[in-house]
Amino acid sequence: MTDAPRPRRRVRSGARSGGGAARRAERTAPHHEAARFIERNIPNYEILNDEALETIEHNAETVLEEIGVNFLDNPAALQLWREAGADVRGERVHIPRGLARDLCQTAPGRYVQHARNPARNVEIGGRSLVLAPVYGPPFVRDAAGGRRYATIADFQNFVRLGYMSKWLHHSGGTVCEPTDIAVNKRHLDMLYAHMSLSDKPYMGSVTEPSRAKDSVRMSEILFGPEFLRENTVMTSLININSPLTFDSTMMGALEVYARANQAAIISPFIVGGAMAPVTVAGTLTQVLAEVMAGVAYSQLVRKGAPVVFGAFVTSIDMNSGAPTFGTPEASKILYGAGQLARRLGLPFRSGGALCGSKLPDAQAAYESANTLNAVLLGGVNFCLHACGWLEGGLVASFEKFVLDADQLGVVHSLAAGIEMDENGQGLDAIREVGPGGHYLGCAHTQANFKTAFWRSDVLDYKPFETWDEEGARDSMALASARVEKMLAEYQQPALDPAIDEALRAYIKTRKDSEPDAFV
Repeated sequence: MTDAPRPRRRVRSGARSGGGAARRAERTAPHHEAARFIERNIPNYEILNDEALETIEHNAETVLEEIGVNFLDNPAALQLWREAGADVRGERVHIPRGLARDLCQTAPGRYVQHARNPARNVEIGGRSLVLAPVYGPPFVRDAAGGRRYATIADFQNFVRLGYMSKWLHHSGGTVCEPTDIAVNKRHLDMLYAHMSLSDKPYMGSVTEPSRAKDSVRMSEILFGPEFLRENTVMTSLININSPLTFDSTMMGALEVYARANQAAIISPFIVGGAMAPVTVAGTLTQVLAEVMAGVAYSQLVRKGAPVVFGAFVTSIDMNSGAPTFGTPEASKILYGAGQLARRLGLPFRSGGALCGSKLPDAQAAYESANTLNAVLLGGVNFCLHACGWLEGGLVASFEKFVLDADQLGVVHSLAAGIEMDENGQGLDAIREVGPGGHYLGCAHTQANFKTAFWRSDVLDYKPFETWDEEGARDSMALASARVEKMLAEYQQPALDPAIDEALRAYIKTRKDSEPDAFV
């Protein structure tokens, strides 16, 4: 086959050209759009003044120096801290005032995470906002099957939905936990799903250092070892065992990624009132101390390794002890943590479409919207859990995934700010229409109507009669139909067969090397 032009087919006089049919076919044919990562054109909301920020920073340094942090079961980490000038007493590391902050200075303020499709590359830091899906739930929920343990088939379908979601920039990591595969082997299948079913950026495994090594090896197969040595292709999540404890499992994974020049989010996982003080300023003090210790340690492992300042904080229901989401206290902590991250010169991770609701209902919508608004205004650079989170993170919901992913288009629109060029000012339209007219047919409207307003792909704006005739569907039913449609239209992005074969061979070799373990 060549690219030579084909001879045109003659159209008989009076015959229809088929233009209308072609346009209808174009509208109804499956297509996949992917929005570029967000570059904010709006100011950040800064909730703390300089005096408050300096107080929190001073207190965090006091915590590191006087109270210290635990590095458990990791003699090599303790030795690195000794060599750096810390006071190590047993497994407790006391970090002199200023040392952690100085070490953090070598971490980059912005980096590129490469995708196997270069058009999907993202930049993390500065004014950017990268949106990634839910992470970690052992259960899934959909309208047909209800709440159940997740399987690898569920995981693969979430990856497909993430690939098809226009406003989602990142494929994520453990979108759900596939419990039908052995614990020590499921990371291989999850990573392969991200690599083969999507061409967006992805996260690596962190549940054991050897699994982080597998993630690096498989990424070397996908991108090539030379490319990986010079570039970042994974941004993975390292949780701190708050309060003030770094375990060898997570730190071991961090060490693997730092040495390989792969990015890690250093993130306390805090339920306020249980794992940190009940006050906002007290929690921010602990968050800053823990993050500085973790980021500083990454730079001891490899100077210049990309890292992200993470903050995942919820409040607690003092009656039941259950975590709560979408609360004003959590938003205040997000805003304050964003300011602290920017003062350190680090990218910032927080937020998501978080909720405590059991269903994709009004509670889920309110709580998710509250958190996403804080993400937008708080200067978050990497937003995990941007879609699909339900029941306090225990459940990944298919319906909520597409509802949230649709609403992320609103985040894109708000982040763009207000267009103030000649077209945005619209004076020509006002002149053309004049007093008493309407704008529907004017030239400015005709030129802009396709892109002037954000439009939902899920929600219903039809007249009551039409809505009623179509089954009076609520948002859950609309989302369920959207899931079905997207999965039916999914088309797998091409992957080099030789690379695919090499990935499969690596997975088989690793799985054959050890027995299954389900704990």
